[in-house]
Amino acid sequence: MPNIARILQDSRIIAIVGMSDKPERASHEVADYLLRHGYRVLPVNPALAGRDVLGQRAYATLTQAAAAVAPARIDIVDCFRKSEDILPIAEEAIAVKAGCLWLQLDIVNEPAAQLARAAGLDVVMDHCTKIEHRKLAVAA
Repeated sequence: MPNIARILQDSRIIAIVGMSDKPERASHEVADYLLRHGYRVLPVNPALAGRDVLGQRAYATLTQAAAAVAPARIDIVDCFRKSEDILPIAEEAIAVKAGCLWLQLDIVNEPAAQLARAAGLDVVMDHCTKIEHRKLAVAA
């Protein structure tokens, strides 16, 4: 199990794959929380590409989001997609040299996790970035 506290403390740029522009959706709520706690959030959703969500430019793909922050890198690819949709996201996270593939609550994909780990990425599955960050803040 990767060190979640270390990942969150060392990360600054988080791409949220499956980001919604609807405030009632979990991805929107998590992104808002992360922005308020100093992270740079990159919304990734082809339906929102080119629009601003929470004041952040949305991108169609991880590759486009990574190009927008280069030479910096995406530290965490935070996935709000179905488990069966994760493998191509993992492949793209590897291609853009992201630091971590993070699958939100109830999202588990072992083949994608194995692929990402083999490429050197940290992998977190079935955990929420907001909940985990809040635990760190309480512990501090």
